[in-house]
Parts: sequence; C-alpha cells; structure tokens
Amino acid sequence: MTTALATTLPGTYGSCPFDPPPAYERAAEAGSITRAVLPDGSPCWLVTGYHEVRTVLADQRFSADARTPGFPFLSPTQRKLATAKPSFIRMDDPEHARLRRMVSRDFLVKRVEAMRPDIQRIVDDAVDGMIDRGAPADLVGDFAQPIPSLVICLMLGVPFADHGYFQGLSATLLDNTISDEQATATHVELMTYLAGLAERKRAEPGDDILSRLVERDDLSPAEVASMGFMLLVTGHETTANQTAMAVRALLANPEQLTRFQAGPEAAVEELLRYLTLVHTGLGRAATEDVEIGGVLVRAGEGLICMISTANRDEEQFGTDACELDVTRDAKRHMAFGHGTHLCLGQALARVELRIALETLFRRMPGLRLAVAEEDLVYTADKIVYGLRSLPVTW
Repeated sequence: MTTALATTLPGTYGSCPFDPPPAYERAAEAGSITRAVLPDGSPCWLVTGYHEVRTVLADQRFSADARTPGFPFLSPTQRKLATAKPSFIRMDDPEHARLRRMVSRDFLVKRVEAMRPDIQRIVDDAVDGMIDRGAPADLVGDFAQPIPSLVICLMLGVPFADHGYFQGLSATLLDNTISDEQATATHVELMTYLAGLAERKRAEPGDDILSRLVERDDLSPAEVASMGFMLLVTGHETTANQTAMAVRALLANPEQLTRFQAGPEAAVEELLRYLTLVHTGLGRAATEDVEIGGVLVRAGEGLICMISTANRDEEQFGTDACELDVTRDAKRHMAFGHGTHLCLGQALARVELRIALETLFRRMPGLRLAVAEEDLVYTADKIVYGLRSLPVTW
C-alpha cells in the first residue's frame, strides 16, 4: 500500500463542533475506503462509507483483537493499554462471546426497562441539585457526568460515594495525550480498586454484576477486575458526553428542540446518529485477503472504521445527512457499532439519554447557554469527543 494522497490520522477539528474532522469528510468524498497514515507513519485503510463500515464490522475476517498483526493504533499508549490485558471488546469469538455472555443479561432491554424508576430518580436528583444551587450550572459536571456514573455504580455494585473517583480515572485513560507512565499508573490504580471491591463482594455478595462474576468458578480475580474495569470505563463516558453534546446541539437548533419535546424517544436516535462521538473510529485488522468497496485489503493490513462519517452517508440518510433533523428515521445508525461487537450497553444508553433529556427540558424549559458559543471548549484530545464544561442558566 502506498501513502500517496493518504489521510493523516488523527484529523484536526474544524469550525463546526458537531462535525467529524474535515479530513475524514474529504476522505469520504474521495471514496468509501481510502488510504490513511497513522501517527507512527505506518499505513492503514480508512473506511468511511456506511455500507463498507457495516460490512467490515460484521465480517469475522476483520479482527477486533488488538494483538492481531496490523491492528491500527493512534498512539503507543493506546497500543500498550489495549494489548497488555485486553477486555472482551478487544477479543474475537469464541472468547469474546464466552465472556460477553457472562454479563449480557444485565443489559437486556427488559432488565434496563426495569431500572427506569432508579434512573429517573438519579436524573431528578441531578436537576434538583442544580435548581437548589442556583444558576449558572455546569451541565457536564452537575448533570451529564454524574447520571451514567451513578447508574453503572448501581449495576456493578460500586459504592455511590466512589463514582467521582473512578470517573476521574476513566477520563484520564481516555485521554490521547497522556504518557505511558500516566496510563499505566492509572490503569493499575483502577484495577487494584476493583480487585479489592470484588473480594469484598465475595464475602458479602449483593444483587449486582460484580457479585455474580465473583461467584463464577471459570473467572480468575484478575478477569473479574478486568471485566469490571471495562464496564466502568465504557459504561459512563460515552453516555455522559452524548448527553452534554445533545443538549448543546438542541440549544443551537431551537426548532429541533421544539420538535424533540414533542417526541423525545424517536428523536434520540437522530441525536445519536448526528453526534456520533467516537471520531477516532473502530480499529480492525484483516486476517485474510478481502475485497471491500472495490478495494483489496490484504491480510495483516489495518482498517479504521469511521462510524461518524458512515452516519453522515447521504446514500443512507439523505442529502441533508450533515444536518440535525429529529424527525428523521435514523434507527439504522451505527453510533453503537455493528456486528458481534455491537455495544453491550446500547439499551441502557438509550434509556439514560431519553430520560435525561426529556426530564431536563421539561423541568427547565428556559434552559440556555450562560456563555458565548465561541467560549465553549471541546475535548478534541480524547477518544470520546465532547465538552469540557457546558455553563447554562435558566
């Protein structure tokens, strides 16, 4: 593979805070699968088209295992964390399926729906707190972050008092700019915490995921901690950022906010599509020669599937795909990925987002930015894109 006319990764963000980096959009215009260059100078494929991304993510010949030769990384730290002690999201079947089944029942739609009263209480408490403290408030720190943190604490059996602690550690691990030393130290600290909590669950089990995992005789204490780690880190960061960015987008589009208030459940799918926040893409590595989108990808070559551009594909979502339209039929979006690695927590994320947004705008109909739009700062240096803070008043 040559690197002529290749896209240099990662891309730099443009002027619109809701769009993927322009370089990825230009790559999508050039073709559904094009050449790209990783930060270490090695080549890979950039998959930007909706159908091509969907095909790659569903094809078992493209490995999700970070240890597979050719697997693409955007930083040495990412490589080290992903390959040292991989979680099941970085594994292929059958091992991926075996471990995923151990926790999948806790994320089934029926069980998530049963949690609605608990989620509603957590959301109401967050709104109450903002009202009691008075305007202005930081919608990120006071609302968007605590809600998914407290929900995943409830599911895992983590003491509520500790949610701020692990929230800070997971945010550090998702920062693309941290050093290997910082990443290793943070990873060890969080794993040590979870291993200790798992041991306490062994002595005093409860009705939670960690308690059920420690009761199994086919998981080591280290594997229990690793699964808890993955669920904690992935269980709140994306939902927190999605919530804050959804509020930002609706405030920036008042007519869409009015339509959202008329039917929030369907509108959430469009917000997920429009604000796909994993702009760094999903990595895969070919284990044999495969033709995708008219291009031959050879065994040992890496691919990065850009779900953000796939969700803006005009052939799939219409010529206005780069605009927010909460009346759009967006249910086939890939904000949660696709295939066997489809996000385990998608049902939970949907319910959290729906309850959070509906409750916020119902109870605070006068919600608006407390600063100028140009003063907002975005987390362009993190794996999950979002806002550092969102000052609001009402």
